[in-house]
Amino acid sequence: MEYIQRPSAMIQNYLESSIKWDLLPAHLADTARYGTLDGGKRIRPVLVLLTCEALGGNPEEALPAAAALELVHCFSLIHDDLPALDNDVLRRGRPTVHVHAGEPMAILAGDLLLAMAFGELAGMKMPSDCIAALVEELANGTRDMVVGQVFDTLGGLPEDIEPLEQLQMVHRNKTGALLRAACRMGALCAHADGDKLDIMTTYGEAVGLMFQVVDDLLDVTQSAEHVGKATGKDSALGKRTYPGLLGIKGSETVIDELCQQACDAMAPLAEKAIPLQELCRYMAIRTR
Repeated sequence: MEYIQRPSAMIQNYLESSIKWDLLPAHLADTARYGTLDGGKRIRPVLVLLTCEALGGNPEEALPAAAALELVHCFSLIHDDLPALDNDVLRRGRPTVHVHAGEPMAILAGDLLLAMAFGELAGMKMPSDCIAALVEELANGTRDMVVGQVFDTLGGLPEDIEPLEQLQMVHRNKTGALLRAACRMGALCAHADGDKLDIMTTYGEAVGLMFQVVDDLLDVTQSAEHVGKATGKDSALGKRTYPGLLGIKGSETVIDELCQQACDAMAPLAEKAIPLQELCRYMAIRTR
């Protein structure tokens, strides 16, 4: 947790003080802030900052990119919770945005956060080719996240692959895409070369899949009160999950393997890799 606290505080301060909330109508600003500022682990923007720092960049300069990624993540949560999709009423231990402010405002607040995310990137004080690469990375991650959500809720997966491969396809897109993008955006902010970008891609892909396998496990082993959102819904809806396919022990084995894969990928960075390796180990054993 010590490696999370400093960058998490940096992100929180940036979201509170640097986003132009005052330019919005009051009720829209209140709803957008409700869906963005309170609660959450901030894992994705923390990954941006820690990656940038590990590769020799200045994390302060990466803050707009980290905030942009978090705004996309928050937009996705607001929309995923809507009655048309997951129909959840609890998120981060409190009412979801559509319960708090009504469905029309939740839809519009989510739309707003997505637009504001790319505005953050456009205003970065970096060379134009770097900004373009960051925009492309965030756009690709957002696209893949939406694809994963479609697979998860509406189907359309290839029928000629095994159930475990189908599940991996859902998870690598729905959850893994933004986590991979976080690592790659941090590397881009540090102006990393191709080899280091490859290292962070490997790390991000392993962490991204591992994160969702842990979520699958928490859905069957933890209470809604502890996790801060509804649990047991996936199995009730008949969705494929890692515990459903491999059992709890099998899922724990997969988590251990992915954690080791991510940590091993960071070995070329030596001691600079320690914060990212420790963050990976924390994510592997988190209970909410």
